[in-house]
Amino acid sequence: MSFFELLENTPKIFGLLGIVLFLGTLIAFIFNFGFKFRITGATIFSLLLSLSSWAFIQSYIENIKIDGAKYVPIVYDNGFDLIVTKADNEFPAEAIEPTLKQLSENLKRGSRSGSKVKIIIRKLEKISNDVSKPVIIGEIEKSFAMN
Repeated sequence: MSFFELLENTPKIFGLLGIVLFLGTLIAFIFNFGFKFRITGATIFSLLLSLSSWAFIQSYIENIKIDGAKYVPIVYDNGFDLIVTKADNEFPAEAIEPTLKQLSENLKRGSRSGSKVKIIIRKLEKISNDVSKPVIIGEIEKSFAMN
């Protein structure tokens, strides 16, 4: 069983364990067993694990990969409406558009409160020994407007 199959089955496993423990808890309270409060804690914990693993699966989304896109690290993100990435000097011109599209597709819908986010790819052009100037080689704007 792969990790992702196990991840998908985890809420069911913990949920079934919680149901079995709940039945055991009912029996322990009916017959006044001494471990009734311990099994109550185990029941609640297993049901909590079931709900939290379900919530994790709902939030887990794999990144979208677009052919021709290159990795560019994010060097500035104001969390609202601007993301700046840095390309190296040998960054191919044909990779600019797919890279911008991949970056915009991987932005989560609820991650920004601004209605439009500008994504910029820039590289540094060396002017002198210790001075360089940022040069924008591509930009895209993604809209998060509510429909």
